[in-house]
Amino acid sequence: MSTMSRSRTSLSPATSERSTLPMGASAEPESPEFKPLEPTREELLTHFFERFKFYTSLCLGTSAILAVFAFLFLIPFVVEPAIQTILAEFAPEAGICAVSKHIYAETLTNCTWASCREGCTSTHTKCHKIRVNLARRPFEENIPVPKEWDATDLKFLINPEGCGYPPRVNCSEFAIDYAGKKAPKLFPCYYSMTRPELVVARYSWDSTIRGLILALVLPTTVFIFSLSVLAYWHCHCCDRACNRRVHAESFASKEDSKLLCELDEDPSDDVF
Repeated sequence: MSTMSRSRTSLSPATSERSTLPMGASAEPESPEFKPLEPTREELLTHFFERFKFYTSLCLGTSAILAVFAFLFLIPFVVEPAIQTILAEFAPEAGICAVSKHIYAETLTNCTWASCREGCTSTHTKCHKIRVNLARRPFEENIPVPKEWDATDLKFLINPEGCGYPPRVNCSEFAIDYAGKKAPKLFPCYYSMTRPELVVARYSWDSTIRGLILALVLPTTVFIFSLSVLAYWHCHCCDRACNRRVHAESFASKEDSKLLCELDEDPSDDVF
């Protein structure tokens, strides 16, 4: 029994891995001949890479999930309004507008539409209704009031959506600027060429296109990049296919490349 226990002690993994003694020799951990092995440079790099790979994969997975939620959030607030604005085809130059009627209404029944809404998803019980007369010619400073209007009593909105969020949209200030006592009689406005009844105070083609591109490109790029890196690191099928292609390109003939693929598919070549 003592001989068997001694042989097990001499062949134990802890002693064989941490001792610098010749093969077959044994020593007690407290003896001066016992010297623990220092990790090599390759082992340290491998350990660092594994930890880096784990934390990076965690960050990439979180980024991919957040990109999906961000894209779903941007669809109703940025993508859909931008597409509607593009389809409206606003005139590139501002026309001439003058307020024809301003009503401050309360209760839901009287606020079926509003020139400005602070919040695009909630209902409002107080609203400003502004209607304007429109002349479809370029606006200039200090021009006389047109004698004839191209359209009258059109609904006047703060932007193509008719709503927004503070601080960019303040409906009280909007009503004062365009329908207040000190508001100008004539002011620039943008009219739609496909929807003649739509007239807005704020419009920018560049801002619309920029917002649409950012809302589509940024989440999609983050999602595709994160998913590609995760698939390359953790999907063994993808890694094997990439390695097979790299090795196959080094062979001159198709027969050699086919032979390499058959060897890769042979399960007997797998190393456990």
